[in-house]
Amino acid sequence: MEFSGAQPTVDLTYSDVFLVPRRSGVTSRLQVDLAPLDGTPATLPLVAANMNSVTGPRIAAVLARRGALGVLPQDLPLQDLDSAIREVKAQPVLWDTPLVLPPEASVADALRLLPAAPGHGIVVAQGSAPFDVDRIVGVLPATRLATALPDAQLGDLVHRGTPSIDADDIGSERHAFDVITDADVEMVTVVHHGHLVGTLSARSALRSTLYAPAVDADGRLAVAAAVGINGDVAAKAKALAAAGVDVLVVDTAHGHQEGMLRALRAVADLDLGLPIVAGNIVTADGVVDLVDAGATILKVGVGPGAMCTTRMMTAVGRPQFSAVLETAQAAREVGAHVWADGGVRYPRDVALALAAGAASVMVGSWFAGTIEAPGELQRDAEGRLFKESWGMASTKAVQARFGRLDPYERARKELFAEGISSSKIYLDPLRPGVEDLLDMITSGVRSSFTYAGASSVPEFHDRALVGLQSAAGYEEGKALPVSW
Repeated sequence: MEFSGAQPTVDLTYSDVFLVPRRSGVTSRLQVDLAPLDGTPATLPLVAANMNSVTGPRIAAVLARRGALGVLPQDLPLQDLDSAIREVKAQPVLWDTPLVLPPEASVADALRLLPAAPGHGIVVAQGSAPFDVDRIVGVLPATRLATALPDAQLGDLVHRGTPSIDADDIGSERHAFDVITDADVEMVTVVHHGHLVGTLSARSALRSTLYAPAVDADGRLAVAAAVGINGDVAAKAKALAAAGVDVLVVDTAHGHQEGMLRALRAVADLDLGLPIVAGNIVTADGVVDLVDAGATILKVGVGPGAMCTTRMMTAVGRPQFSAVLETAQAAREVGAHVWADGGVRYPRDVALALAAGAASVMVGSWFAGTIEAPGELQRDAEGRLFKESWGMASTKAVQARFGRLDPYERARKELFAEGISSSKIYLDPLRPGVEDLLDMITSGVRSSFTYAGASSVPEFHDRALVGLQSAAGYEEGKALPVSW
């Protein structure tokens, strides 16, 4: 990356900069390869943050199916983390994980899991998994939920006789797309040896032609998991590796500290053969020390997240673009990589983080407001759908993390909690699912690459030309929702 014109004399965040177009030989966004090449199985440079309100097994599986990674949070008890990893590994790679509800479930039950959005649906089946085909009642398109009474039972609304595809008969993604569109249905079930194994919509079949999944050596969906720096970190890391985790994230708010270095050495000495991510940091010195202790990827960002109050509470942090720029350069010199953690609100911010040298970009609140994020869908007084989100240093997170402590010790920790304990993250009606966001983000980032004349992430690191802009310049770039 290079700057166009004047060199900055202050630290910069994403709204302070823009990309300048260059002569390009890249003629199509489909020529662009977004693989981060950071030693992880990811084929997209996007990572769901290790926050309780952002990443669970459901969203991690969907992201991996499209090439991104989800990081399961360290606040989960080890037994739950083990179960979540194994749950992701058990999900199908070539088709969607079915959302199954019994015939007696109500519309209200379904709406807590799924909005009345096109392209989604519910398999109505009797009994429990694994589901034999003779116990499948049918498929209920999610759009039908918009017109049904809340107490109506799904079994009374379902479309019986919905087409199925045998997994062995799916010749290609294009073939599956043609079958679904020819049948004029929103979704079909996928069966194998007489059992339900997944679902497919026309859009998911189409996405399979555009995205490459993130998979492990055995062809299963990839997933990352986080550990803290306290307690027996090595034992927890070994347990997660045994469960099948693909990337270990050693995480604490202030990553450039002795406790982190001790934890990193303990994990690195295990020689698990996994990428080790560590952070958070914002300086080149932090990169050198953490890599020396065993990290292969650095998690960069202090204070840019939507749920974070660190900068206002402590004055500690650094504008994110400059933090990524400095740490990425230092990481390259020692053969490591950087994940830019936080502060992205538009696809442009993801592109700018990559331009600054990040291999991947971590997303928190943006993904928290999706169907697949943890928690049930809720409605505000105006009927708008949202999910609850909170910071990982907030009172709510502290209560969950230290719930087993005696009341006195827990109260002491709650006294110094910071961050937002409850925030409504509204679903975008046009993009309610995390895959919808992936489509939007990668479309914008692919275009950024073509403007720079880059067909890969390393080329973009080299060719990105960045300029400085005023606040007015940033505002000028925003679309105008109404006429002037």
